[in-house]
Amino acid sequence: MTMPTATMRFQLLTTFIALRVVSTAAFFAPRSHRSLPPSASIMTPPHARSTPSRSPSSSSTSSTSLRISALESLADLTTLSIDSGDIDVVSRYAKTGLITDATTNPLFVSQAGANGDARYEAMVAEAVSYAKRTTCGEDGCPVPDETLNVAVDRLAVNLGKRLTELVPGRVSTEVDIRLSYDTEGSVERARSIIAMYEEMGVSRDRILIKLAGTWEGIQAAKILEAEGIQCNITLVFSFLQAAAAAQAKAYLISPFPGRILDWHKKQSGQAGYPPEADPGVLAVKRMYAYFRKYGYATICMPASWRPSRGADVEGSDVDEILALAGVDEMTIPPPLLDSLSALRSEAVTRKCGPEAEAASCNDPDFRFAERSYASYWDADECGKEKLKEGIDAFTAETEKLIKILIEKF
Repeated sequence: MTMPTATMRFQLLTTFIALRVVSTAAFFAPRSHRSLPPSASIMTPPHARSTPSRSPSSSSTSSTSLRISALESLADLTTLSIDSGDIDVVSRYAKTGLITDATTNPLFVSQAGANGDARYEAMVAEAVSYAKRTTCGEDGCPVPDETLNVAVDRLAVNLGKRLTELVPGRVSTEVDIRLSYDTEGSVERARSIIAMYEEMGVSRDRILIKLAGTWEGIQAAKILEAEGIQCNITLVFSFLQAAAAAQAKAYLISPFPGRILDWHKKQSGQAGYPPEADPGVLAVKRMYAYFRKYGYATICMPASWRPSRGADVEGSDVDEILALAGVDEMTIPPPLLDSLSALRSEAVTRKCGPEAEAASCNDPDFRFAERSYASYWDADECGKEKLKEGIDAFTAETEKLIKILIEKF
């Protein structure tokens, strides 16, 4: 079997960092959440604090001082994160004041580190050094699973720390995806990650622990939230996952409307949907409505977007984003931020609001136990298929990283 080149190894390492680290909003008052009437306050997450409206000329994103872009208008309704692992790109967008938070994905981080960027190389080297020092104490020592796990977590924390220096919001760092069905193991690793951050001088109130949306992951979040460690439940494709996460008092969920749309298009054979009828959009609105009706503080932050009407329709790349304007938060990749910047503000109107969505909710506040959850989950084909797909993909990336790290030791 051909051994990976140095460049390939570095790309895989930085790709893995992207899988593990996500920045989300709420440490500071989000600039995008306007004041709501008193009647809405009990349905609005306490983290989503009100901020004054900005003047049209306050953002460098405007092409002129007289024109307001769709991106600027969206930022007045919803807290925005940039979906990128490129430190320079994140920094540039953060300075506009429109983007307060950052999330990463494997492709973007891999691209950022592909040319041997010394900043990413230093993160990798420090992670290996830290793992040696804390678990085996010598060069060339045996590399047990514990040592590799420490190195894996340290990579994620190193990038997370850097992101806390760029954005004012919180940074989410993911627990090893291989522990998705292990509550105790997830809790232990989460505590270790928080301890690493605190050793680096990063307060836990800047960090969210990211856990997969399995029953076990959600129960890990319940334990951690009770300890003051706030969590982000990711790989959410189902109302069932969202409701269980809210009941566990998870700080935030990350539903993926685009991947929900993918599943429904495959099942129906339909090429596209009107944005307001997009199954992914409807799923996210249902989750948001449930949170607001029953007063759950959990933030709804959709990610992973697709063109509702089909990729061949001009302007459809931001269909789902515009159809969810007003939801608590969103994470958006640079190309779609660019698309929003090119649109005029008239393209944005509020589609989600706490009072309206709460009034539309028809779901009971049914409390889940493990048995009842399992019974409903067994019938949720979209949720089951997409969750497995996501966990399998992230597990494969983790295993690639482990092989590379062994060589580093």
